[in-house]
Amino acid sequence: MANLLTPDICVIGAGSAGLSVAAAAAAFGVEVVLIEKGLMGGDCLNYGCVPSKALLAAAKAAHTQEAASRFGVHGDKPEVDFAEANDHVRKVIAAIEPHDSQERFEGLGVTVLRETARFTGSDEVLAGAVRIKARRFVIATGSSAFVPPIPGLEDVPYLTNETLFQLRDRPEHLAIIGGGPIGLEMAQAHRRLGSKVTVFEAQKALGKDDPELAALVLDTLRAEGIDILEQTAVEKVGRSGAGLAISAKEADGKPVTVEASHLLVATGRAPNVDGLGLEEAGIDYDRKGIAIDKGLRTSNRRVYAIGDVAGGLQFTHVAGYQAGLAIRSILFRLPVSMTSDIVPWVTYTSPELGHVGLSEAEARSRYGHKVKVLTADYSSNDRAQAEGLTKGRLKLIAGPRGRLLGADIAGAQAGEVINLLSLALSKKMTMKDLAGFIAPYPTLGELVRRAAISYYAEAPKNAWLRKAIGFLRLFG
Repeated sequence: MANLLTPDICVIGAGSAGLSVAAAAAAFGVEVVLIEKGLMGGDCLNYGCVPSKALLAAAKAAHTQEAASRFGVHGDKPEVDFAEANDHVRKVIAAIEPHDSQERFEGLGVTVLRETARFTGSDEVLAGAVRIKARRFVIATGSSAFVPPIPGLEDVPYLTNETLFQLRDRPEHLAIIGGGPIGLEMAQAHRRLGSKVTVFEAQKALGKDDPELAALVLDTLRAEGIDILEQTAVEKVGRSGAGLAISAKEADGKPVTVEASHLLVATGRAPNVDGLGLEEAGIDYDRKGIAIDKGLRTSNRRVYAIGDVAGGLQFTHVAGYQAGLAIRSILFRLPVSMTSDIVPWVTYTSPELGHVGLSEAEARSRYGHKVKVLTADYSSNDRAQAEGLTKGRLKLIAGPRGRLLGADIAGAQAGEVINLLSLALSKKMTMKDLAGFIAPYPTLGELVRRAAISYYAEAPKNAWLRKAIGFLRLFG
């Protein structure tokens, strides 16, 4: 007969969301069971954020050396050892791994079961030979790469984010299906490490971001030699000699065929719900994920779903945010509500592409003529000039009474600058607040202040105020 555990909380999935819940609950002395059938740390540590950014760092190092001549630094073209770049990826994972390890969480007092979990009823989960009856359950099983039903794909070797970082030899020609953040980050990384790269995107590449700023990023990627085929849908994949043949069709019906050595599928994510026994627990779900209310509860009130498995915005920082909300609800019985409008995201290409809040289109739909779009170009920033990083632009979306509604940035360190704007948005700051803070000189953060000051350019009729703002714009 199966052993029985009766913890306060049972967490299914040891990725970013599940680990955050387990660690927080254990810190408050709550009895927690954590179930994980795969690797501790989940997708982010093993197949996603960590390895992809490590590979991008290796690629940036190669590109920086190659582009050094513009600063008067001359030398031989860098010689890339792809296997050593992969070793860097493995070292970064190994350095972070102990923080997410089974040993650490058991040291925190969490009972960790390395088993497959399945609901057998509304209040019970079976994990191997162990039955768990908990007061509350948290499903945090994440997502996996979505593989589209393209004819021939199942008959050829292809890569996803779960297998890409196992490569020891550099792909001669990497074809990528999907022009979103994952596809384009890996496109640039492999191009800078010496591969030929072709990207297929059925619609617009980086389609969720500001069109003007996305175009700036795409122009840079194309200038580096990446072939990005937008409005081009892949229709068939097959073998061609020792490689692959990818057959596609442009929007006007023109056929396109590309031969490549490797193929990466980066067409989005699918929630990990198979085998969980959600029907037995009375939990509603569909192909997008588990249905939750604003308080992150499923149709079974005992059960919460957080992170990628709940659909919506699929980012590690969203998983952490939702984990905090779940803890507040479960332990302190406080009302919580997920707010998507304050969630930032960044695409870590070079230049980076960052966003938080409402887009320009969303803001105009909601507030009409009361919206002002304020911009500052990287070329107007002294730090950007000093470092040769002048390709980029920042946009602030200002609403009624100058309140910050959203922001978009394409340029160097966009992810770092968006941090400030994410805080400003969450605290409902205005252009007055952003124009009034002191930014150290010279920093890219000055772009925020410069854009905010321009909000008042047309406002003052008082001559003294006009002169004051003119002074700030000239010397601020």
